[in-house]
Amino acid sequence: MVSSADRRPVVVGVDPDPAKRMALAWAADEAARRRVPLRLVHAEGTPTRGYRKREVRPSWEEWNEALHAAGEHVLQEAAAFGETRQPRLEVSGVLAEGDPVWVLREQARDAAVLVVGAQHLSRVEEAFGSASVALPLMAHASCPVVVVPEPEHSAQQPPYFVVGVDGSAHSAAALDFAFEEAALHGAALRAVYAWWPGRFEVLDEEASRQACERLLSETVAGRTATHPGVELRQELLTGHPVETLTKASAQALGLVVGTRGHGGFTGMVLGSVSQGVLHHARCPVIAVPHPPAPE
Repeated sequence: MVSSADRRPVVVGVDPDPAKRMALAWAADEAARRRVPLRLVHAEGTPTRGYRKREVRPSWEEWNEALHAAGEHVLQEAAAFGETRQPRLEVSGVLAEGDPVWVLREQARDAAVLVVGAQHLSRVEEAFGSASVALPLMAHASCPVVVVPEPEHSAQQPPYFVVGVDGSAHSAAALDFAFEEAALHGAALRAVYAWWPGRFEVLDEEASRQACERLLSETVAGRTATHPGVELRQELLTGHPVETLTKASAQALGLVVGTRGHGGFTGMVLGSVSQGVLHHARCPVIAVPHPPAPE
């Protein structure tokens, strides 16, 4: 259970397109489960088509007024959607000027979770699309970042989450958050270690696999006591981490990964697994940062 004393909000970046509501829906449901407020955040940009006023002349003052009016309209529509979906939810809105990545990262400083939307884009399109916001947030936000794809993805019943485990401190933080999410959703949890033998892998393959199995068991040990209601399944799967985790989470409620790793992810550059699953996964991807060391 999430502590009732923890009132950190769920923060969601609001897309100006009213047809794209999956991230907002996910965030509203998450806030309701956690019994915390929902904070809607929109960074002012170009007024959306259909709301841009033809009579606006090209002056800074009137252009800024048009941007502000469009942003207020976006937040009002998003608030109405959230309150309809979760009537008892406490909803607030923030309209900010600036780069969306910077705005959302600042808003995430006191958030329990940051939620953004994403579409499956080509490599060219992503440079100008939602992935260009999601990736830097996954790398630098101080709280877990949930990237929810459009359109809605179909989850298997009974529901489950998948978490990538590699024995690192970052994957341990991801595992803790995955247990929390599974408990909140009444779902099972699949802890997956992706074993990817490299060119210089030890000759004794069986011994190597057994070492990976021990590492997986040691990483999850003790966490089941904290969440006794969560059914846990440990899996050692052979294959590239991105491909393995994407396949394992095809019909999951979400895929939880750390922002860095080692062990099963040895040889992967910083953020490459998180980046890879973001491009390929069909379910929400949750990137969990390693908590800062105590001062």
